[in-house]
Amino acid sequence: MVAFNRRDLLHESLTAVLNQTRAPDRVIVVDNASSDGTDSMVAQDFPSVELVRLGTNSGGAGGFAVGLSLAVAAGADHIWLMDDDTVPTTTALQESLRALRAVADEADLIASRVVWSDGRDHPMNMPRVRPFAPGRDHAAARAFGGYPVRSASFVSVLVAAEAVRRVGLPIADYFLWNDDFEYTSRILRAGRGYLARGSLVVHKTAVFGSTDVDPGPRFRLEVRNKIWMLAKSHALAPHERLVYSASTLRRWARTFARSADRRRLTANLGRGLVEGFRGRPRGNAEALAVVGIDITGIANLEAAVADRRSRALR
Repeated sequence: MVAFNRRDLLHESLTAVLNQTRAPDRVIVVDNASSDGTDSMVAQDFPSVELVRLGTNSGGAGGFAVGLSLAVAAGADHIWLMDDDTVPTTTALQESLRALRAVADEADLIASRVVWSDGRDHPMNMPRVRPFAPGRDHAAARAFGGYPVRSASFVSVLVAAEAVRRVGLPIADYFLWNDDFEYTSRILRAGRGYLARGSLVVHKTAVFGSTDVDPGPRFRLEVRNKIWMLAKSHALAPHERLVYSASTLRRWARTFARSADRRRLTANLGRGLVEGFRGRPRGNAEALAVVGIDITGIANLEAAVADRRSRALR
């Protein structure tokens, strides 16, 4: 779990995680330098939880990169990723594992069904059915009321450690927005993933909506990261890049149409375009060098991934 200044929501989330019908074997909270007493609350109220406090805010992307590297190094076979404003129902993990068994462990990830506080499917976090998925994947998913997916959200997703060893970690320089889209798409380009409807979590965002709701200054990151993903990532096949590019332009048009401050949105669009086309994300070892913890495990994991990729291309 990655946390930043949402102490009360994190408390609710951790309580729900530890009260699962099948509790996790180990819980790691990566605290992104919160200033609201998150670290002392976790230490006092949840002594069994491992707290990793970073010296600077590395965003969701950096936090999940740190957490995944620690979980893989500790020997986990699957890692359940979750935001600090997500409250899982008591059987969420049990149902994800049931889905995993239904596909004979041949899945790189199992995503949860994400609803908002009023029970509606959350449009920000409910992935679409994977286009052109084989019939056997659809048949397998029917056993747990799910469907094959092409991407998923970090709000609640069970990821195989072997997939992390194969493709590496989330890109920390994304900071937030599109980091989960890029990472899970990278995993699933040659892998298999499913949504399990029985694995239910509540995402307690302040408002109900998708990414076309006006994000204000964060629109810069949406634009920059989407360009990085579409132009500089291996997560998507060439034909997928065309499809997602068109979809992105439509979504940005809706964002502008619904914005009450289009001047600010235009300024952030310009900044995002410049940063996206002129730059590229740094490697995680460089991006996370300032977080104040030992990142040797991150560097070693990503070096192993790079070596594996190099040998595969020979």
